[in-house]
Amino acid sequence: MSKLADLVEQHTEELAALDGADAGKLVLLGKIIDIPAATQMLRYYAGAADKIHGEVLRVSGKYQGYTLKEPVGVVGVIIPWNFPTMMFFLKVSPALAAGCTVVVKPAEQTPLSALYYAHLAKLAGVPDGVINVVPGFGPTAGAALTSHMDVDSVAFTGSTEVGRLIMESAARSNLKMVSLELGGKSPLIVFDDADVDMAVNLSRLAIFYNKGEVCVAGSRVYVQEGIYDEFVKKAVEAAQNWKVGDPFDVTTNMGPQVDKDQFERVLKYIEHGKSEGATLLTGGKPAADKGYYIEPTIFVDVTEDMKIAQEEIFGPVMSLMKFRSVDEVIEKANCTKYGLAAGIVTKSLDIANRVSRSVRAGTVWVNCYYAFDPDAPFGGYKMSGFGRDQGLAAMDKYLQVKSVITALPDSPWY
Repeated sequence: MSKLADLVEQHTEELAALDGADAGKLVLLGKIIDIPAATQMLRYYAGAADKIHGEVLRVSGKYQGYTLKEPVGVVGVIIPWNFPTMMFFLKVSPALAAGCTVVVKPAEQTPLSALYYAHLAKLAGVPDGVINVVPGFGPTAGAALTSHMDVDSVAFTGSTEVGRLIMESAARSNLKMVSLELGGKSPLIVFDDADVDMAVNLSRLAIFYNKGEVCVAGSRVYVQEGIYDEFVKKAVEAAQNWKVGDPFDVTTNMGPQVDKDQFERVLKYIEHGKSEGATLLTGGKPAADKGYYIEPTIFVDVTEDMKIAQEEIFGPVMSLMKFRSVDEVIEKANCTKYGLAAGIVTKSLDIANRVSRSVRAGTVWVNCYYAFDPDAPFGGYKMSGFGRDQGLAAMDKYLQVKSVITALPDSPWY
């Protein structure tokens, strides 16, 4: 695994270019964020591989008891197209550390880097059959993987709708273990005491980074009434300064949506926002005559019952809303079927503690956003799924716990 991490590092240029060509991701950020995060993940779990321990049990009677943690077996990994590299190693790294073999089905939109990683794994000396990459479409390749009787576990990141289908398939086949990291509609909550400029920059990053194609994108921004007007003005200016263009251009802030389907889906949600009564402040249309580019978009006058406030858009669309009190914003933040992440911007430790413990989300960022680390478990509440990626807890879904009880009839003590 460490050797594979070294090889990935050595091929950063090619890998970033593959994800840029496949997904419209910014090549510069691929080189300084995605690829380094992948190698960090690999090395973290390489270090964890020899630290998987069972326990000695205090069983009653004339027995000795202990547990073993054993690899679950063959793991099917199905990953999305928004972060092809990071998602590959988010799933594969802990599975390998646990001693499992993996069959990876990359998204049909972005198979190239996954195939390259399989090539590098072979160069690193990973035995044949340990890392397998099978490109294909969900209804064929994905369905074959989730229903296969010799696959022991499935780890999936993607939409809630497909997550349901995977659970059904697992139940109908061999009741294989399933872990799901699904959609999100994450709130970013900005309180009156926040530094407005910092909060505006954070909110721009939270929704427009990676074209809004992020499961934890801060798509619902709640701003307390005391700074709301100032925040709105500066947020619009910040969005208009977010450069949309060629992902291979180092001056670009945002590339195109991944494909025509996603491009049209985002524009459709923008039309829903306008027709339901939200006010469009900026953006809202294609950013070029050709290609799948969309302008950074901000809506105000959004209510919790609107589609743009409830459904995951997966695009550069911010719903900007006002609130008065802590109690009110906690209720609004939790007014969603999802629970993947949330952000809080405040100088008050009391507010940060209260809100972070009240929002039902798997990750809460305070005065930051997208602060991921291999040691920090990541996953969702509610319809954002179950199971955790990252951290030592991630290996649990790739391990079985076996109890071993041995009779000790002549032991001098029990």
